Amino acid sequence: MPHGTHHLQPITSVSGQTGTALFFPDLVQTRTPPKEPVAIAEMAEFFGVTHRTLHFYEEKGLLTARRMGLMRVYGRDEIARMALINVCREVGMSVSVIQDLFETLATASSTSEANLILEETLLARRRELASNLSTIHRQLQQLNALLDHEEAETGQLNTEPKGPPLTETEARCLQLMVEGYTPIRIARTLELKTEEVSAVEASIVDKLNAQNRFQAVAKAVLLGMVAN
Repeated sequence: MPHGTHHLQPITSVSGQTGTALFFPDLVQTRTPPKEPVAIAEMAEFFGVTHRTLHFYEEKGLLTARRMGLMRVYGRDEIARMALINVCREVGMSVSVIQDLFETLATASSTSEANLILEETLLARRRELASNLSTIHRQLQQLNALLDHEEAETGQLNTEPKGPPLTETEARCLQLMVEGYTPIRIARTLELKTEEVSAVEASIVDKLNAQNRFQAVAKAVLLGMVAN
């Protein structure tokens, strides 16, 4: 295992006199997880969230803090749960979907089974996003048709470029990103190295003033920079 990389699986949680094995997907932390018990301030800082967010997840039954004197602290299993919550939230999953995911994970009898459960959930989210993109494409086509009609009647044609200028490679990469290609698949399609694709995607994200590849795709679609 590379230095600084920490698997969080499997997790064993003890409730009362009975030990119950809880298996989570095989997530990888690129930073060393904080040593337990973890105070709420340390937990919030490590995962880049607010205290209020942690309280919210507790209210929704996704996390559980325990008391240590006057402090509320988290244990090893809560670190693993929060890591998974972060992954899900980053791809736009709702809290209700994450709740359902945790309920299903409670039935997993191994890490491999937990991995499959998460994969199915992620695939469902990808299908949902693809459907949303399709709807956005259709609505943009309708808007463009209406605007083109108005411009034709008034004799005004919009010749302004759509979005920031991209290189040929960036444009091809962006189109594949919109179509749901992973970086590895993009590398194969464009005959590039994986690190080269990462650099191209980073440039696209920067030019579109986005936070990540998902936001870059959404902005590109809204700007009409990609073909259907």
